[in-house]
Amino acid sequence: MKKTAVVLLNLGGPSTQEEIRSFLFSLFYDPSILTFPNPFRYFLASLLARRRLKEAQHIYSCLGGGSPLLKNTNAQALALETELGKGFRVFVAMRHASPLSDETVNNVKAYAPDEVVLLPLYPQYSTTTTQSSFRAWAKAAQGWKIKTHFVHSYPQEEGFLVAMKELVLPHYWEAQKKGKPRVLMMAHGLPEKIIKKGDPYQRHVEETAKSLIAKLGVYPLDSVLCYQSRVGPLKWIGPYADEEIVKSAKENRPLVVIPLSFVSEHSETLVELDITYRDLALREGCPAYHRVETVQTHPLFIKGLARLVVHSKLNV
Repeated sequence: MKKTAVVLLNLGGPSTQEEIRSFLFSLFYDPSILTFPNPFRYFLASLLARRRLKEAQHIYSCLGGGSPLLKNTNAQALALETELGKGFRVFVAMRHASPLSDETVNNVKAYAPDEVVLLPLYPQYSTTTTQSSFRAWAKAAQGWKIKTHFVHSYPQEEGFLVAMKELVLPHYWEAQKKGKPRVLMMAHGLPEKIIKKGDPYQRHVEETAKSLIAKLGVYPLDSVLCYQSRVGPLKWIGPYADEEIVKSAKENRPLVVIPLSFVSEHSETLVELDITYRDLALREGCPAYHRVETVQTHPLFIKGLARLVVHSKLNV
């Protein structure tokens, strides 16, 4: 039987407090994040990692000392392997934390597949995430002549959208008990200059938002697409999530917050959305704050990933 290795690509996160500094350095040293040449990029990455260390340690202390992202991604890998059935094995490669692509390439080689499918857990394509992960894999697999298929993006994948719909609606009806809900569709932000260089991420996020609104079937739906995780002095794409939360709270609107660009739980959802933004909303007088879960191992999402794998093998 023909053997296919599917590799789930994700950002990664420090599993322990001891891994935080190396994670931050890897993140900032990524040429897709900081485009400066060396040695300047190396020194700047070292500086930023030191400056962000204390804040990051606090964030991960809220999660018990480390990120749950690897555990969650492994659960998705197991669910996808079960869905795909015989002839498939699913691996995980992280961009900035273990298991890195070097380690995963060796594990995949040991499986001796006939072909490889690279499947990013980023529904919306960005040079800072998907392209960066593809490049890391290509470098690690250099010289290995193996047929490789790429899933580039899936902002409107049916299983992804319907899984979100099933997760959103119970929160929406509950929030409605406190008034007319406002739905904040949140995606991770990016500096505006990256988008202006042609990165399709914002367009893909808008496609996901538009498609999800149609799937929800709630009319009229008061919804706002906004962006979280803004840091530093650069101008980022907006509207900004914190500003939209304050605005909605002052209008006495119950909030339903949907993580639109994440497919599993990690610091941006469990700390930023569940603690920082919730506290902000309630402090500003928001009558209710409902955060929708990410799709994680929702059966419809996993079936959607399986479809992407199969279709990628057909598009040769």
